[in-house]
Amino acid sequence: MTDSLPSFSKSMLARRNGQDRPEIWVAYQGVIYDVSVSRLWKNGKHYEHWAGQDLTDELKDAPHSSKVFERFPAVGILAI
Repeated sequence: MTDSLPSFSKSMLARRNGQDRPEIWVAYQGVIYDVSVSRLWKNGKHYEHWAGQDLTDELKDAPHSSKVFERFPAVGILAI
């Protein structure tokens, strides 16, 4: 599934923060998801989390599991 997705750098991900562009993207475990349609990510912020970042380390503090990402389309791979 993710093999055919384009690769994006952290700086490219950071530009999709809901502030500078209309796209709202977040990364989790190396996959970038488009959360633009989520009302919970309005303006690029979801509680204390900001879009345009890798949220892998932050998910352990969330009240939900990683299954939440199944609701959103994967748009890319985070380049290391």
